[in-house]
Amino acid sequence: MGNNSLFILAIESSCDDTAAAILQDDKVLSNVVANQSIHGEYGGVVPELASRAHQQNIVPVIEMAIRKANIDKNQLNAIAFTQGPGLMGSLLVGSSFAKSLSLALKIPLIAVNHMHAHILAHFIDEEGFDKPEFPFLALTISGGHTQIVKVNDFFDMEIIGETTDDAVGEAFDKSAKILGLPYPGGPLVDKYAKLGNPKAFTFTKPKVPGLDFSFSGLKTAILYFIQKNVALNPNFIEENLNDICASIQYTIIEILMDKLKMATKQTGINQIAIGGGVSANSGIRQTLKDAEAKYGWKTFVPKFEYTTDNAAMIGIVGYHKYLASKFEDNSVVSKARIQF
Repeated sequence: MGNNSLFILAIESSCDDTAAAILQDDKVLSNVVANQSIHGEYGGVVPELASRAHQQNIVPVIEMAIRKANIDKNQLNAIAFTQGPGLMGSLLVGSSFAKSLSLALKIPLIAVNHMHAHILAHFIDEEGFDKPEFPFLALTISGGHTQIVKVNDFFDMEIIGETTDDAVGEAFDKSAKILGLPYPGGPLVDKYAKLGNPKAFTFTKPKVPGLDFSFSGLKTAILYFIQKNVALNPNFIEENLNDICASIQYTIIEILMDKLKMATKQTGINQIAIGGGVSANSGIRQTLKDAEAKYGWKTFVPKFEYTTDNAAMIGIVGYHKYLASKFEDNSVVSKARIQF
């Protein structure tokens, strides 16, 4: 390991995954995630249970990250943590630990916007993965966000389109719930969609001006469609599950692609990067890759482990903030909602 290397400990605790990573400059030495299975019993994340689980997981997760990286904690140059957005109780567990350890080790503290991290995860040095050049367009898609962001530099980003109501991840999960699939349902919709006909059923795409999105109307249309057909045939879902999932996924992807095509025309930028939990969806990843030949785009799809919530993406922001001396003192506060 080089004498001039920077070692960053990154902590992510915005929702229901407790994660820690060690980065040596822009390379990931370890990336550990502890999932919380208990929320499946409730059909969604329960904030109080999530924060309690973070308290149980954070010390062993950080210990494992340091051990896997094969470094000593005294080699750390800084600690980066998720400041927001997210669940307040969950965020506080991560920020409190980060503040305490930075004081104990007398090293800088770096606050990271979770959504910036999803975008900048593309700058992790990974073999076989290219890094986008500025400026580029980022499509950030998750359970809580759907945004098109014009990325001019590491710390110069502008939202040019976003959802006016529900996020795309919410549309996937609620559609799955309507179909009787367990939480989290988004990955299951993707799984069954691979086996179905994407044009078996037609759902109307919402008409939203500009680059903004809306998914609440689509969710309602899917609910009424299922209710109507189940009333005619109680076995409708069971007999058509693959085709229903394929048709839902196809519609959602078309909505996303329509706005991306509009964004490239308006900005003249043809570099497209995706990020966020929903970017793990195989249909979206493949459609974006196909767009390279179809529209002449250069697309960037993150390594699978950097799509869902993880600490490596927090670490890469921490690394670039360290280089820019963007540090915080212990008065920094967690924010459930944070200015982009």
